[in-house]
Amino acid sequence: MSTVEFEQPDGTVTAVDATDGESVMRSALTRLVPGIVADCGGELSCATCHVIVGDAWIGVVGPPTGFENDMLDATSEEREPGSRLACQITVGPDIDGVRLRIPASQW
Repeated sequence: MSTVEFEQPDGTVTAVDATDGESVMRSALTRLVPGIVADCGGELSCATCHVIVGDAWIGVVGPPTGFENDMLDATSEEREPGSRLACQITVGPDIDGVRLRIPASQW
């Protein structure tokens, strides 16, 4: 298990115990984290699980690649340097303690 923190637009932080190997999106949905809509269920076709990775974690989480990069242009809020789709981030010990900000437009 690893901890993933979700920061809401109002500054509230929800920390969840996430199962290593599952997507951050699935962890959020299973634990009812507000703001992670995930209309497509993790199929990389809706961009409703947009999160912003903090500067301290960008190098660890990594940049978006391929189709995720294209999908980030379809998010409900303007893309930022740390923008990722939660369905494309895998939970694991390397990201234990990561904080992800949820855009206000998804809340």
